[in-house]
Amino acid sequence: MPVRIPLLTLGILVGVVSASAAQGNAPTAGCPKPESHQFDFWEGDWNVTDPTGKVVGTNLVTSEEGGCLIHEHWSGGGGSTGQSFNFYETATGLWNQVWVDNFGTVLRLSGNYADRVLRLTGVAAGPGGKPQQQRLAFFRNADGSVRQLWETSDDEGKTWAVAFDGLYRKKP
Repeated sequence: MPVRIPLLTLGILVGVVSASAAQGNAPTAGCPKPESHQFDFWEGDWNVTDPTGKVVGTNLVTSEEGGCLIHEHWSGGGGSTGQSFNFYETATGLWNQVWVDNFGTVLRLSGNYADRVLRLTGVAAGPGGKPQQQRLAFFRNADGSVRQLWETSDDEGKTWAVAFDGLYRKKP
């Protein structure tokens, strides 16, 4: 059953909230901690090439939610698409990424930023559903480009195979 609030009570509540906001007591939107902006270097509209220089896709990476979320919009060759949400979680001190693509791949990764590199790790279902270790590194290059290296391991990290190695250069 819906809750009914008398109009007088509702009017008083609106007045209190409005007065509080006018006095500057309302919460401020955005993510003021410097750590929340360590990955801002990935924002932009990018052409992506493989190590041989072949174009493998484009990526639009935007800042959302007052700078608290980095939203990736990937479009690859052969019709692959995907999106990720990337955010710094103050409570844990970790960066997080949740990736979903048009093949149903889901990755949940977390990690840290240090020395101009964001490193993320996690476990996802690999071939045959067997757990597969994942690690991604985003390198902030001096020329403004970004290198993303994604590697997987089927043997609990003893050996790693490159799943993706892309160089991001901003579109002209």
